[in-house]
Amino acid sequence: MEAQEAALVLPRFTYEDAWTLGTILAGLARERRAPVAIDVRRGAQQLFHCALPGSSADNDAWIDRKRRVVERYGVSSFLVGARFRAKGSSFELSSRLDPDRFAAHGGSFPLAVEGAGVIGAVTVSGLPQAEDHALVVLGLERLLSSFRSSGAAAG
Repeated sequence: MEAQEAALVLPRFTYEDAWTLGTILAGLARERRAPVAIDVRRGAQQLFHCALPGSSADNDAWIDRKRRVVERYGVSSFLVGARFRAKGSSFELSSRLDPDRFAAHGGSFPLAVEGAGVIGAVTVSGLPQAEDHALVVLGLERLLSSFRSSGAAAG
């Protein structure tokens, strides 16, 4: 997971890039008939949100809880949970954070920009945590690939 995060640093992240990432994720989810909600934020501003059939307001609550973990730790919510488990504990028992506000479950990933660090988060909720995480990673890989193929990394 650490290697994924190192590889998925973006050259930039504009409003248009947020739209592109959100629509990539929505397209991937639709292909899979995945009942997910998708959220893309830069700082405190929500730039994209989509709820697909089968998702519910509970998914929005999970998005908020997973996103807060990314904002606090600067790494994916899945990685945070894995680090606690690797120490023989759990996030819920050892983090001392309110579980109604924070969830170290897969599906939220930091939006990191070259030279700026983490500037936001992209989150998916509705699938088992490993699948939420994998969907976000695939979406970011496709966004990065689109930057490379268009030569738009600098612009």
